[in-house]
Amino acid sequence: MNFKRYFIRVLHRLQKGPGYTYKELLVWYCDNTNTHGPKRIIREGPKKKVIWFFLTLLFASLVFWQWGILIDTYLSYSVSSSLSIGFKTMKFPAVTVCNASPYKYSKVRHLLKELDELTEAALERILQSKHGDAISTPPLHSSETVSQRLDLKLWNQIPLVLIDESDPDHPVIIDLFETNQTACWLSVSYTLKSNSMCLQCHHKDTPQCIYWNFTSAAQAVTEWYILQSTSILSKVPLQERIRMGYQPEDMILACLYGAEPCSYRNFTQIYHPDHGNCYIFNWGMDEEALISSNPGAEFGLKLILDISQQDYIPYLTSTAGARLMLHEQKSFPFLKDQGIYAMSGTETSIGVLVDELERMGYPYSDCTMNGSDVPVKNLYNEYNISYSIQACLRSCFQAQMFENCGCAHYLFPLPEGVNYCNNEDDPDWAYCYSSLRSSIRHRQFCIDSCKETCNDTQYKMTISMADWPSEASEDWIFHILSYERDLSTNVTLDRNGIIKLNIYFQEYNYRTISESAATTIVWLLSSLGGQFGFWMGGSVLCLIEFGEIIIDFLWITIINVISWCKGLKQKRAWAQYPDTPPTVSELVEAHTNLGFQHEDTNITPRDEVPPPGALPPEPGTPPPKYDSLRVDPQADIDSDSDVEAS
Repeated sequence: MNFKRYFIRVLHRLQKGPGYTYKELLVWYCDNTNTHGPKRIIREGPKKKVIWFFLTLLFASLVFWQWGILIDTYLSYSVSSSLSIGFKTMKFPAVTVCNASPYKYSKVRHLLKELDELTEAALERILQSKHGDAISTPPLHSSETVSQRLDLKLWNQIPLVLIDESDPDHPVIIDLFETNQTACWLSVSYTLKSNSMCLQCHHKDTPQCIYWNFTSAAQAVTEWYILQSTSILSKVPLQERIRMGYQPEDMILACLYGAEPCSYRNFTQIYHPDHGNCYIFNWGMDEEALISSNPGAEFGLKLILDISQQDYIPYLTSTAGARLMLHEQKSFPFLKDQGIYAMSGTETSIGVLVDELERMGYPYSDCTMNGSDVPVKNLYNEYNISYSIQACLRSCFQAQMFENCGCAHYLFPLPEGVNYCNNEDDPDWAYCYSSLRSSIRHRQFCIDSCKETCNDTQYKMTISMADWPSEASEDWIFHILSYERDLSTNVTLDRNGIIKLNIYFQEYNYRTISESAATTIVWLLSSLGGQFGFWMGGSVLCLIEFGEIIIDFLWITIINVISWCKGLKQKRAWAQYPDTPPTVSELVEAHTNLGFQHEDTNITPRDEVPPPGALPPEPGTPPPKYDSLRVDPQADIDSDSDVEAS
């Protein structure tokens, strides 16, 4: 019922018009607002009115300018970092140890035999090709002899060439074996005085080549050997590659955690493409993570490892030692990015401090809690691990590799239904891989697609080393370790293959670096109110008054527009008459039946004589003759007044 009355009142208001103008509305606002400046505009004299008008306009502009800055600052969603230090017992980190060499040379020699012979011949040519500052023809063997002695199939796919740069404007590319191949697949270059050596990549459908230049032949040969061995080993089944690596019972000689003995059975084995078989202690996959009871070296993890570097692959691994990494439970170890080396013949002590990072999510940062909102399929999910940005970047690169090259790279997990790249099935994979690795656009795509984790734990390490064992104790230590591993009374171990590790918490103090919003909605409201109150003495009620005048302004505008539309409609109706439009009484008089005739459409005309014997028509009653048919609106006005009064 109340809604009906309000609706009737609105219709009467539209009929009567706004009742006041824009000027009257502004005067009313200035006279009734709680803001200080507008009142002085209408109450002061002419000169002060002008002064107060410009002052009010100036301070209102300052208020809106400051409001814009404050709102922009709030919408930037900036954060502030805080550092807090706590003390508690902590989970011991997961420890991953690997050998620097992924395979035992004695078990992969048959696969790399031709490649090793080719590498030896190439190194001999490189050493004999230097005479002064010019490159001479290698005198070792003729081209026919080399072709007969070596299988140059691998060489022709990815050649290793020398570049004579004695004339910088006209460099000369020289094949080490003078095979005269018209197609260049991949070449390697090093710069020594006027000579350089390069890896050269070529696509089978284009005549263009890509060169990887190196300043040292050692670097060039290593990169070339890695590419060739990658192609060979990618065709070997995974279980066979695991068998060719270092086994846990041969690598982990002794283990002690706190006061509890442990062995290689307490480690989880995974296969890492860069380092072969790796072993993770306290990974937390099948059991609860271990808790460190106290800080200090005696409460940490002690390991003795045998890396057997005498069985390293000579051209693939030039670094001797163990690769290790500390990381969270249920996370994949990316040793190539975050691992450290432990040198053989030493005791390496690693003191650990813990930093916990807590980032704010959207809209303050583009981090993710579990990777579910990342558009890249995580290829490391087969290990049932948590999300990490390293896993995302490598999964993205592998997806780009398959999309552009049609095969997967050997160093990353294999997607479903895809094969690893090799020279036989994918002869131009090296060119494609080189182009993709050097492409800034593809790298930026993966960086934009992957996100940092919102919560992360970092382990800060303090590393110290000492020779181990000492000269006085090495004899009995090597005897004991050799007997425990091989059940032999002879010494089968030496200083070049033994590593001792001590990993422990330095202290139980941990640091938490957390982010918090630098600007909140409370800060925004208080800042906006402070600026408004300082420059114009206003408050929230003043803003409500300002909103009220805006509503009244829009209401007056709507009523004026409706009135203008009604006037336009009346003008169009008057345009139908050439002269002044007739009144209602004139229109009624034109249709008056003065003869009291029966109002029938089929009536006989007056000048027509009725037939004989017919009765005359009954006279009709004329309608009342009113001067006007307008309805007196007094009743509506009275009802409107009653509604307003109520």
